Amino acid sequence: MVQTLSKPLTLQEFLQLPETKPASEYINGEIIQKPMPKGRHSRLQGKLCAAINQVAEEAKIAYAFPELRCSFGGRSIVPDVAVFRWDRIPFTPEGEVPDNFNLPPDWTIEILSPEQRANKVLGNILHCLEHGSQLGWFLDPDDLSILLFQPQKQPVLCQSDRVLSVLPELELALTVDRVFDWLKMG
Repeated sequence: MVQTLSKPLTLQEFLQLPETKPASEYINGEIIQKPMPKGRHSRLQGKLCAAINQVAEEAKIAYAFPELRCSFGGRSIVPDVAVFRWDRIPFTPEGEVPDNFNLPPDWTIEILSPEQRANKVLGNILHCLEHGSQLGWFLDPDDLSILLFQPQKQPVLCQSDRVLSVLPELELALTVDRVFDWLKMG
């Protein structure tokens, strides 16, 4: 859902608004509400966060946050999974996770929902890469494929047993098949 405003809001004004459920994003002066996650989306999001955090959190390498608002470069987006290297998490002086992340994730993961426009989602991944992200994944559960994005490189369409690139310091071997096999629970 796109909200048209009579007077465009600034990013700062948008960030003062109450949060919505599902989350709204601020893109090119427009407020766009994300669709409510459904079963496949939710399952993939949860499993990706768990798999990444299992190898990254205890060693303080990185952390995968689900639905974390990231505001930078004139946008405020909410990737399905935002992975930050540990040393880039802007901890508070007390060592706690802050509420606000005003920087791009190192790795952004988006899972296409049936109600979403692919180019809007891809635009968020490209925005992250333009502002310092090192990796982007675009999962299409209908197509059973993952588009892999890295700075200054052509996107790579990954399918079946293709091993997926992750942040180099992570010891995590995932294939496209393994990711989409998580959808099978019965």
